[in-house]
Amino acid sequence: MSDRSGTWLGVPADIVPLARAGVVLGVGLGGFFDGIVLHQVLQWHHMLSAHPDPSVAGDLPLNVLADGLFHVAAYVFTLAGVWLLWRAWRDPVVPPSGRTLLGSTVLGWGLFNLVEGVVDHHLLAIHHVRPDGPGPVLLWDLGFLAWGALFVVAGYVLVRRDSATRLSEAR
Repeated sequence: MSDRSGTWLGVPADIVPLARAGVVLGVGLGGFFDGIVLHQVLQWHHMLSAHPDPSVAGDLPLNVLADGLFHVAAYVFTLAGVWLLWRAWRDPVVPPSGRTLLGSTVLGWGLFNLVEGVVDHHLLAIHHVRPDGPGPVLLWDLGFLAWGALFVVAGYVLVRRDSATRLSEAR
């Protein structure tokens, strides 16, 4: 990392606590979106719906339990993000910046998509985004990864632009 006088990944050290809070909050919100929209509302998949063992993949109560545990993890990340945000706002050195908070939250959501997509869809193959949808399954999974990468880049650009604006105004 860095001390308060330097930068971290091109971001001034004074906003790192705010950016960290946004990333953790974004991971939680990304998990909630995935679980609520893709698992429950659209019902495209459950956590274990493509598990290699067909008895696991077809066990709806087990899949609902896995979905619930997934939501517990999303809840923990969200609470941790709120706690980090509260700590950042209490620090007089950390400037209030909605753009940095938004950008880092979008970045965290994108990180969630990338990690969840690589691990669950590709490495473990326990579920896919839309196994019975139009088009190839791999296309849906790759689209999910592309969406995550786009969120990471867009969030990082927002944070960096806000940082650059604040640095130029300080000079």
